[in-house]
Amino acid sequence: MPSVTWGVIQGKKEKLVNRVIICDYLKSLGIIPDELESLELPSTVQVMKERVEFLQRLGLTVDDFNEYPLMLGCSVRKNIIPVLGYLEKIGISRSKLGEFVKSYPQVLHMSVVVELMPVVKFLRGLDVEKQDIGFVLQKYPELLGFKLEGTMSTSVAFLVSIGVSPRDIGPMVTQYPYFLGMRVGTVIKPFVDYMVSLGLPKKIVARMLEKRAYILGYNLEETMKPNVDCLISFGVRKEALASVIAQYPQILGVPLKAKLSSQQYFFGLKLKVDPEGFAQVIEKKSEMGRPIKELVDFPEYFTYGLESRIKPRYQLAKSKGIRCSLDSLLNCSDQMFEERLQDGCLESETVGPSFDMGGKLQLPGRYEIVSESDEEDESDNETVLYRRTVSL
Repeated sequence: MPSVTWGVIQGKKEKLVNRVIICDYLKSLGIIPDELESLELPSTVQVMKERVEFLQRLGLTVDDFNEYPLMLGCSVRKNIIPVLGYLEKIGISRSKLGEFVKSYPQVLHMSVVVELMPVVKFLRGLDVEKQDIGFVLQKYPELLGFKLEGTMSTSVAFLVSIGVSPRDIGPMVTQYPYFLGMRVGTVIKPFVDYMVSLGLPKKIVARMLEKRAYILGYNLEETMKPNVDCLISFGVRKEALASVIAQYPQILGVPLKAKLSSQQYFFGLKLKVDPEGFAQVIEKKSEMGRPIKELVDFPEYFTYGLESRIKPRYQLAKSKGIRCSLDSLLNCSDQMFEERLQDGCLESETVGPSFDMGGKLQLPGRYEIVSESDEEDESDNETVLYRRTVSL
């Protein structure tokens, strides 16, 4: 039976003493070392001091250490410097590294070769531009912790299966990388199924997601369904829901009841629009019928704030006696609006639903059917939306 030498006993005793000294040092800074009990700490307090000061120079605070104390188990030379060097290499500026570590401190434990590089390679394989990699990871650093063959791959595969173009996946990731972390069965598929149940073909849902991937982040039960019920309660016909949502899908994610209530009051008081007319304004009818695909980029008038944009611009235009389309009234920056106002012309090049200051709601009843040539590319979507111009 091997004997225990005095040197081994002394070594263990020295480690215990050093551990106590290190814990006392951390406590003196306000750091709670309880979670470090099972972690191997450096051999001397000087090494721990080096780690703390290095991370503090990055911008981390005592609160950050207490939020995730395990980062103090990372070696400066073996872990922290290689990871930070790679993050800087892929486009995260040095001034942003501290913020990145704060948002995802687990990155300090990761191997550059085994864990970080494969994720970056995966993103490049999705056609995320090289210069956008750092931007994507700053928005959603948790991507670095996902398994490539897991959620990320399945979410991409499902989106492609419903008609999202593979070449648009990269721009979607750049715009809204969070969908890569969404489970197909519990988030993405229920979202798509609900949109289809409202009358939107899968191909149109795919086009909408290509343009506005962030709508995948809308909560189905807490936001989307209540907002659809709200539209119906304001008089929007069920058969018109697909048109409304295709025109401005953001309507599914805003606090809709309060917004529409205030706008309905404004339309009724100032523009003499009754509730039925207001519902028709929401439906956004116009003279020419077009396939639903062409409505995806239609201006989202009812996502603008009443007090912050609609009222002030309406009053300014009215005071100058200017007639203008809703598009030119709302769909421009404050600076551009001022310039147009000074020029006395707010009309945009494309004719859309318009405000005629002081006039009543008029609904020209003329319909125009889309010709067959307009529907050449819509073999899978025979439904044509008929819209009428709403003049106010």
